[in-house]
Order: sequence, then structure tokens, then C-alpha cells
Amino acid sequence: MEDRAIVPTAPQEIVPRTSADQNPAAVYLSRLAPGSRRTMREALDTIADLLTNGGSDAIALDWSALRYQHTGAIRAALMENYAPATVNKQLSALRGVLKECRRLGQMSAEDHARATDLEAVRGSTLPRGRALSAGELRALFSVCAEDKTPAGARDAALLAILYGGGLRRAEAVALDLDDYNTETGQLTIRAGKGHKDRISYATNGSADALAAWLKVRGSEPGPLFVPINKSGKLTVQRMTAQAVLLILQKRGQEAKVAAFSPHDLRRTFISDLLDAGADISTVQHLAGHANVTTTARYDRRGEAAKKKAAELLLVPYAGS
Repeated sequence: MEDRAIVPTAPQEIVPRTSADQNPAAVYLSRLAPGSRRTMREALDTIADLLTNGGSDAIALDWSALRYQHTGAIRAALMENYAPATVNKQLSALRGVLKECRRLGQMSAEDHARATDLEAVRGSTLPRGRALSAGELRALFSVCAEDKTPAGARDAALLAILYGGGLRRAEAVALDLDDYNTETGQLTIRAGKGHKDRISYATNGSADALAAWLKVRGSEPGPLFVPINKSGKLTVQRMTAQAVLLILQKRGQEAKVAAFSPHDLRRTFISDLLDAGADISTVQHLAGHANVTTTARYDRRGEAAKKKAAELLLVPYAGS
């Protein structure tokens, strides 16, 4: 990375720690939800890479050696390479680790206060990813319906809750059979992002898809979604979030749908609810967003109004 040189190297920056309970990065990551843990570990690895020119990762770095001159330079370097929202997430991870340094007695309160005195980066970008069209969703469900193996029923039910319930893929694989109430359609999502539980609902087509899957899965206690081998045999054990990604990639190719991520189904859930007139506060709670401004980023109604306004202007192009 061309601008690594602007980040001063921290003294004694690589000090392997043998005790996980004394490693501030390990302590910080351990108290995050699995999905957030992966994201914040990547953020910390990026910072460690900047500080050591690729010589250390988050776990090996001695975070307690950082001072304001280091963290200020880190912020500047990150701003050169990442969008504001990404930089603020990375800085949040940095603050989290330095807080653990203070708690573990590895950094004084004064050094901690100075090192974390970093302003948030201002600016905004359009949300990444895309919303799927109604036609694309129909195509995905169609290829699952054409698959008469147990995997077809499972994948349709998985699609149904990712889109119809707005779940993150880590939340979907964390569901147990007991978390779904077949009578009310209630889905209890435990330890979502930020370790927050919430309630979502499977209604109409989502409930039908889950009912079809449960006929195949059976009533044995355990994870709601389970692996299926090539011969169609089910194993009642928890799937991984990576498995969900691979399933959606496979179904997307079969349906000839342009590339999309699991999170794009959640994005579509939020967008379609807002487009349908659902109250934004209710959508916020269904999506499990801590802040309503996050939900508002998916609101496309303002874009429709802007397009309608733009169409009021007549451009007198006559052609050549």
C-alpha cells in the first residue's frame, strides 16, 4: 500500500502473547457476535498491517504500545484508502482494543484517552450491494421448486427467511427448530448483531416454504437448517454461514440471476417493506438495526421522488 510510510511504527510492536485472557485483541473479539467478530478482526488486521508494513496481524501486535501519533496516522492512512463508513468501523475496532488495553492494565488512562481521541470521519456513500427484483426472486424460488431433492426444499426455506424475514446469514444458521413457532410464524433470533435478540415473522410464502422444509427435515431437536449430502441424506448439525453463501451462489447460477450476496436479500427485504409503506421504525426493529438512520439508507422512495422531479425538466435534444 503506497501510503504505509505515513504510519509511524509502534515501539515493540510485535509481542506474541501466550495468554488469550491477557491479549486485548482476543478479549475484544471474544465479546462480539460471530458475524461482527469476523468483520472487526479484518479491521484490526488491516490496522496491524499498516503499522508493521505487513509484519503482524491483530493478535500478535502489541496494541498497548500505540500512542496518539500512531492512531492519528492510522486514521489518516485509512481515510486515503476506504470509504468513511468503513474507516469509522475500523476506528471503532481500534477504540475497542485500546479500551481492553486500559482494562487489562496495559495502558494508562491518560494514554488511552489521548490515543482514542479521534474524530469520526464525515461523509457518506451509497449502500453497497443491490436489491433483487421481483423477477429475480421468482427465478430463485423456481429453481428450488424444480429440485425435488431435500436440498430444494431446504434452499427455498432458506431463501424465504433471508428475504421474507430479513435475517443475516449467520442469524439464519443459528436458528434452532424451537426458535420457529409454526402457529404464529414467529422466528426468535437469538444473539444477533450486537448480541441483541429480536423477533421476526414468517408469513404467507415464507411460512409455506418452511412448512415444506419441516416435512423433509422432521421434528428432531437441533438446528432449523441442516447440511444435506449428495445422496440427499440429512445430518442434524449446524450449517456454517459460508455454506449459505455457496448455496445462494449455486441457486443464482441455476436461475441465471446476476451475482448477489446473502446480505442483498436482507437489503431487498428492507427496501421492499419501505416501498410498500411499512413504518420505518417497525422495519428498523424487524431488521435489528440499532439506529433508524441505518434503515433509512435503504429507503428508495426518495429516489423515486427525485426521478419524478427530474422528469419535469424537458431537455431539448433534437438528435443529429
